[in-house]
Amino acid sequence: MTTAPRILLTGARGQVGWELRRTLSCLGEVVALDSRSMNLADAEGVRQTVREMAPNIIVNPAAYTAVDKAESEPELAHAVNAVAPGVLAEEAARLGALLVHYSTDYVFNGSGSTPWKEDDACDPLNVYGATKLAGERAIQAAGCSHLIFRTSWVYGARGSNFLLTMRRLMRERPELKIVADQVGAPTWCRDLAEATAQVLGQIASPMSAANQAEPWGIYHMTNAGETSWHGFAEAIQAHDGAGVRLLPIPNSDYPTPAKRPLNSRLNNDKLKQTFGISLQDWHAALALCLEADNR
Repeated sequence: MTTAPRILLTGARGQVGWELRRTLSCLGEVVALDSRSMNLADAEGVRQTVREMAPNIIVNPAAYTAVDKAESEPELAHAVNAVAPGVLAEEAARLGALLVHYSTDYVFNGSGSTPWKEDDACDPLNVYGATKLAGERAIQAAGCSHLIFRTSWVYGARGSNFLLTMRRLMRERPELKIVADQVGAPTWCRDLAEATAQVLGQIASPMSAANQAEPWGIYHMTNAGETSWHGFAEAIQAHDGAGVRLLPIPNSDYPTPAKRPLNSRLNNDKLKQTFGISLQDWHAALALCLEADNR
C-alpha cells in the first residue's frame, strides 16, 4: 500500500492558497502554513520548516504581490519572491521532493499583441516582475523537480483583488475610470487550484503519460479568452446590475509607481499539450465565482 504524500502548502490564507488547501486534500496530507507560521522573508526559517516537515511535494502560492509598494520595498519583495523560492527549491532537491510554484505575466514587458509563450524572452517592467523572474531562475538553478505556473489577473471571493475592489467601488461611486488598453485573462483562483490538483494527480498516477515524461518546467495557466480591465469591469457590472458609469481610459491616464505591461496575454498551449488541461473561459469562471459568493 502506497503512503499518501505529505504536501507542504504556503500562503494558506491567500486567495490561491485557500483554494489549494481544499483541492489538494484528495492527493495527500496537506500541511497548510500561513505567513505567521512560515514567514517567507526569513530564509533560514523557511529552510528549517521544510526540514522539519520533510514533505514530498511543496506548493508555493505565497508571494509579495503589492506591485506598486514593491517599488519602495524592493528588498522585502526580493526576499519573498526570489530568495524564498530558491530556498524551497534547494530543500526540495535535497529531499527529492517536487516544488510547485506560481509566477506571473509581469515577467514580460507587454509589447505587441501576441500571447506570450513560456520560452519567450523575459523583460520585466517593474520590481515585482523582476523579483518573480529571479524566483523562477533560482528554482531552475537548484535542480529540483519543479512546475512553475505563470498566471495573470488572479481574483476570487476572498482577499484583495480587482473583482472585490470593483464591487465595492460600484456601490460607492457614480462613475469609475478604468484602464482599457491593458489586455489579459482574468483568472479565477479556484480554477488555478483545481488545474494544479489535476496536474499533480496525473504525475502521481503510474499510468499517466505525464508521469512517464517527467514534464518539469514552466507552464502558462490562465482562464481562456482575453479582455481589458475595462472589459472585466463591464462583465462584473453586468452580473451585479450596478448603475455606475464605466469610462475607458488609457494606461497613461492612470499613473502608478510600478509600470505595467499592456499585453498580458499568455499562451496556454503547452499546458494543454502536456496535461490535456484547459481552463474555462474567463466569462464562465466569473459567473461561477459570483454565483458561489452569492449563495
